[in-house]
Amino acid sequence: MSVSIDPAAADYPTSLIRTRAEAEAYVASVCFKHGPPRLLGVELEWTVHHADDPRRPLDAEVLAHALGPHAPRSLAPGSPEQPLPNGSALTVEPGGQVELSSTPTTSMDALFGVVTADAEHIRRRLRPAGLVLGEHGTDPWRTPHRLLRVPRYAAMEAAFDRIGVHGRLMMCSTAGIQVCIDAGEPDRIAARWAALHAVGPVMVAMFANSPRLFGAETGWVSARTRSVLRTDPPRTRPGPVGGDPAIGWAKRMLDVPLVCLRREGDDWTAPRGVSFAEWIGGSLPTRPTREDLDYHLSTAFTPVRPRGYLEIRYLDALPGDDWMLPAAALIALFRDESAVDRLLELTAPAVGRWYPAARVGLRDPALARCARDVLELVRRCLRGPDVPAGLPARLTDFVTDRLEDAERRTTDIRR
Repeated sequence: MSVSIDPAAADYPTSLIRTRAEAEAYVASVCFKHGPPRLLGVELEWTVHHADDPRRPLDAEVLAHALGPHAPRSLAPGSPEQPLPNGSALTVEPGGQVELSSTPTTSMDALFGVVTADAEHIRRRLRPAGLVLGEHGTDPWRTPHRLLRVPRYAAMEAAFDRIGVHGRLMMCSTAGIQVCIDAGEPDRIAARWAALHAVGPVMVAMFANSPRLFGAETGWVSARTRSVLRTDPPRTRPGPVGGDPAIGWAKRMLDVPLVCLRREGDDWTAPRGVSFAEWIGGSLPTRPTREDLDYHLSTAFTPVRPRGYLEIRYLDALPGDDWMLPAAALIALFRDESAVDRLLELTAPAVGRWYPAARVGLRDPALARCARDVLELVRRCLRGPDVPAGLPARLTDFVTDRLEDAERRTTDIRR
């Protein structure tokens, strides 16, 4: 949920946004950067628990002390916010979830090595405080409780609470794996954008890991996906993928209601139902700036979010270093343009099946068929000197076991 100001902002003569057309042009230019697919990144989130009792509430001061110089200022004002030893950034989400964000690199092996080392550093920092990292995409035991007392999250919580419980769950009780790849060359961006969305339900089903909330089974294999999709549909559900992605995203973001409005003091509550386009049109006393628009863009939590690169956000957190498996699969598929085109063909039956993926996962026949096909494509693509040794076999075993387990469960239900 970090905010970035794109260097392209310097191309605009004034910060004040005067028209919707100007705003849409700006969004399209900063969210979709084109060029050869080259850079890779990973962001990992974990819930944090007491080792002796994972149901016990987390204390902000205890977490801040454990993270020491790496603690973000949102948790520990005055912290130096030092990066992790291998350069990854550490942030904390509203409910105390810890997030590691790698620096971009061109090598899968180098990326995975850095992230593994920095993740282990976090574990070592937490251990003396009796804290451990969670192993699921949701907190299986505790009710959502916001640790970060900052205006942004207070405003978001107030806005999401008007819709239902899922906003609090997303903010405070979920953890995911995010994979970051380049958008690609201009003539390939639309295909890559469409393929990332088409394979999304398949990846959710293959790697679902959040069946429990509040100490009980939810009946969903990915309660995290359910919570995100239901938090605030205009800003969290996938949108149309046809046409020019940059133009479509820009129009969508201008029509999304404000969820917080930065101002002096601690109250950033936004007027209910006012979109950014309406703000430009004069619905509020002040006029918005590019910085306001950058901030508004940071409040979109779609399955795939363009930030100059493409941030893939639909994966549940996994235990240990299993995060490498879906990350490697996505990286391998999207650095080969012929694989992207083939992926669009293979996943056509799965397009839009986000809720079946979250509810029953690979027990959905269409998703299971697509998963087998996607796995075979990944196996052909997951090659080269930068692929960690043994990773293709681990991925094959993981997905095969999941498919076989889903088939057994389906058979048992039918009996």
